[in-house]
Amino acid sequence: MKIAVTGKGGVGKTTLAAGLARAFGRRGKRVVALDVDPSPNLLLTLGAEGEVPEEKLLPLMERSSLIQERTGAPPEGYGLVFKLNPKVDDLVERFGIRCRDGVRLLVVGKIRRGGQGCFCPANALARRLVDYLSGFAEVLILDMEAGVEHLGRGTTRTAEVVLVVVEPSLKSLEAAKQIKKLGADLGITRIFSVVNKFREGGEEVVKKLEEGGTPVLAVLPHEEAVVKAELLGKSVFDLEEGKEFFSKMVELSRVLEEKAA
Repeated sequence: MKIAVTGKGGVGKTTLAAGLARAFGRRGKRVVALDVDPSPNLLLTLGAEGEVPEEKLLPLMERSSLIQERTGAPPEGYGLVFKLNPKVDDLVERFGIRCRDGVRLLVVGKIRRGGQGCFCPANALARRLVDYLSGFAEVLILDMEAGVEHLGRGTTRTAEVVLVVVEPSLKSLEAAKQIKKLGADLGITRIFSVVNKFREGGEEVVKKLEEGGTPVLAVLPHEEAVVKAELLGKSVFDLEEGKEFFSKMVELSRVLEEKAA
């Protein structure tokens, strides 16, 4: 099962991605999480097992020598001939970070260079990696960049589930609508939402999502434990105050497994 977690910036998608990864891991699944955000911080929310070598924190998309070695062209080689099926089966072992509850994390990052679309060496490596891990892992969680650009590049084209994290705001709702449309254009039929940071008056958001064809799988309240964890530099799921929140992630993981079946 491959789950792409997305939404407008600041809605809590990284927290949800980490919570789901650890929930599936706690349930005994083989889980790989990919941090595809241009500002990678999934590691902090997942919680590492032991010290993490600095070398493993460098995003794969910034490893120019690796991209050239595997594809036959430099990352900026837009328009050049390169391999569309590069070797990726050793990347988890070489660059994977061991996190809590048995989750393995790969920091992928984002293609930053201008003038590059879907057909460039860096994106070819990223696509091949996602395809390979879809068979390697029982559950693959992708913490996507904010917005809808990744859908335009097709990185999530083989996702079984797109989970849109929405906060009670018009901007967040508009982003959800765009994600729904682009996901449908890619042929992704299982597009669901989670309403996060719910406060009084947020019922209208739930109603609009349901009416717009993006079923709401969970409604999560604003969590002070998340704020505390960020201030402490820890995973909220390792705090006593975060136990109830984690139980909701486990429940959501079961719902997603049922929806993806």
